[in-house]
Amino acid sequence: MSRTTVATIHLGALRHNLARIKQLAAPAQVMAVIKADAYGHGLERVARALDGEAEAFAVAALGDGLRLRAAGHRQRIVVLSGPDGPGDIAEMQRLGLEAAIHHDAQLLWLAEASPARGRLRVWLKIDSGMHRLGFPPERAAAVYAQLAAMPGLDQEIGLLTHFAESEVFEGRATRQQIERFNAATQGLAGPRSLSNSAAVLGWPEARADWVRSGGLLYGLSVVDGKSGADFGFRPAMTLSSRLIAINRIGKGERIGYNGTWVCPEDMPVGVAAMGYGDGYPRSAASGTPVLVGERAVPLIGRVSMDLITLDLREAPQAKVGDRITLWGPDLPAERVAAGAGTISYDLTCGMTRRVLFVEDDG
Repeated sequence: MSRTTVATIHLGALRHNLARIKQLAAPAQVMAVIKADAYGHGLERVARALDGEAEAFAVAALGDGLRLRAAGHRQRIVVLSGPDGPGDIAEMQRLGLEAAIHHDAQLLWLAEASPARGRLRVWLKIDSGMHRLGFPPERAAAVYAQLAAMPGLDQEIGLLTHFAESEVFEGRATRQQIERFNAATQGLAGPRSLSNSAAVLGWPEARADWVRSGGLLYGLSVVDGKSGADFGFRPAMTLSSRLIAINRIGKGERIGYNGTWVCPEDMPVGVAAMGYGDGYPRSAASGTPVLVGERAVPLIGRVSMDLITLDLREAPQAKVGDRITLWGPDLPAERVAAGAGTISYDLTCGMTRRVLFVEDDG
């Protein structure tokens, strides 16, 4: 018999969220970011749900583009890290992918690209302040000229950057990044892409020609104290399991590994089939909410590989076999992430292979 941990992917929520992003970002076009196995929701599953709706997909690696083409998707696909080696160029041309170009090594590889394989469309990435990938702003015009002179590349060159803290609305850092990008690209032709999900919400001046939205697509927010639902988005994943035991534990007894939580009175303690072996965060602190049926109860003690323990004093009617919800429409992943000292993206990306994935097309 299979384990009872289930991740339900709500396909209707994905489509709703993409429509909401389009509404907020208009007239910009939307790259649906489906890297990291679509933030843990399933690359092919999400692409299929959005087929015909998304103007382009954005992925992290060439392998993701290969999987999408093998599944029959014909949309534009942008590989955000670009080629990792010289051999990737010909494969990107063969597959009709687009490449973000951020480093001098890639320029050397591109110079050898043969137009006979089809002209590769590229995006020049500018480091406007995140200091991770990209050319410095003062080199933007020179690198653009290099790319424009390469016979194996498409004549249209995109221009993009990435924000470091766009979830801080009206923050100085993002405003500076916008200013640096605009100054660096002044006079350069081509579509522009600056905004990630948080910027779609809080920085309308940065929407430009394309927005690259990942988290919002899945109904997730990284804005402090706000869930995706607060902005009109729907969670695309519900993670659930079952209570497999309820034990009466005496006052003063310690719960779980290293006894980090002590029972303040004689009380019912529930045990659920969920742990870090499923992807639930081991860092989740006592007090992190879990739903038993429709009642929120606190996690107590340490998360173990296969099990978590719950304070059932507020759910006296709970019984073995009851459904528990770790996150979903009725329990935002952002609340759970706060209890684990992380962000909601980390939670959904962390699902392991023993979790059963099912689709809800409602």
